[in-house]
Amino acid sequence: MHLPARLFLATLFCLPCFLLDAAEWPRFRGPNGSGIDSSTEVPIDLSEKSQQWSVEIPGSGHGSPVLWGDRIFLLSAVPKISPEPAPKSAAKGKGKKKGKGKPGAVAYQWLTLCLDRNTGETIWEKKFDQRKFKGHRFNSAASSTPAVDAQRVVFAWGTADQLTVVSLSHDGDLHWQKELGPIVGGHGFGGSPILHEDLVVLNNDQEKESGNLFALHAESGEVAWEVERKSQRISYSVPCVYGANGREVLVFVNWQHGFTAINPKNGAVIADRSVFNTDTNERAISSPIVTRGLVIGTCGFTANPKHCVAMRLTDADEWEEVWRIERNVPHIPSLIAVGDLAFLIDDSGIGTCVDSLTGEEKWKERIPGVEGSIFGSPVSDGKHIYFADESGNVHVIAASGTFQFVSKNPLGELCRSTPAIVDGAVILRTKTKLTAWK
Repeated sequence: MHLPARLFLATLFCLPCFLLDAAEWPRFRGPNGSGIDSSTEVPIDLSEKSQQWSVEIPGSGHGSPVLWGDRIFLLSAVPKISPEPAPKSAAKGKGKKKGKGKPGAVAYQWLTLCLDRNTGETIWEKKFDQRKFKGHRFNSAASSTPAVDAQRVVFAWGTADQLTVVSLSHDGDLHWQKELGPIVGGHGFGGSPILHEDLVVLNNDQEKESGNLFALHAESGEVAWEVERKSQRISYSVPCVYGANGREVLVFVNWQHGFTAINPKNGAVIADRSVFNTDTNERAISSPIVTRGLVIGTCGFTANPKHCVAMRLTDADEWEEVWRIERNVPHIPSLIAVGDLAFLIDDSGIGTCVDSLTGEEKWKERIPGVEGSIFGSPVSDGKHIYFADESGNVHVIAASGTFQFVSKNPLGELCRSTPAIVDGAVILRTKTKLTAWK
């Protein structure tokens, strides 16, 4: 088959992944992790003028909201005790490096929350567990984003003692709770589940080859399949669904394994190709996206090189590298593709726009007004791109092949979360609040 025809068919096959009702934002970054809802334009001025509501959220967390119909679902964690004392050397500032450090273990109770989409009022909350969480100071005990479909909402959280996944009805009734073993990784848990057909799927890559990929039966919580891994660093990358060769596969991105295609029906590994630098410490944090018949993902680590790689699954079910970028690649934020263009917003606020099919650069600019690092990922209404910096400013740029800065919207408190864009509204979690603008 000629290349243009193959790309057309691959792109066409991916379309059903995105054909959701405009009122749904079912997982981290919405439909198939694309970060896009282009059904209705959203405001570019996120101020009191366009604010629908703003409510205090109990506890803390960096996970994002998901929506189904008129309901918003969110995970939070409420600390029960003070942090354990830090070692004396750390207290005196000895050996401390920027961007590093783990807070002492804190006992948390996890809250699963349901709020009214139109008012922000809490409809119900359910309390779970009380276990100690310890992780990187930029992580949180509730960095996971839930997943939702018409029948259920699924939450996940993890500690050194146990990874917990629970399924609830939209009214808060417990379907099942599954304990899946300890989490090995000093930075703490931060993965997010997805719902695919009748499965709950989670990237459980951990350190010291102790993790796995797994799927649970959504109806019962029983394990459907597990895939052994040889990971050396805990990952937070959320899988996506990719149409290739007449069927859908699950794609996971990881430092050691690179890109992995899994048959969702039985967990069989279809293709596995290492494409990152295994000689230096790296970690897959951002989540892959599907666009124009390609899967694009990133991997890297702080000051070490970072890689953005576009891959295609060939007719022979082998991964083929199409293009790569290794300058100003985001470490934590995921990239986004709008139309024929892909946009990379790196952690320091440098934006890069490329042709998503070829990787050809269209523009590279420092986004004006970024304060601090960027931890959340960009989202779009098809015309503009929205992302927040950790100081609590939401930046808006045009989703265009020429750089156009649109607005900076200060929210006044810490933000390490990714917005949801649903049916003309932007919904964003900051340190203490959940706020909607429309």
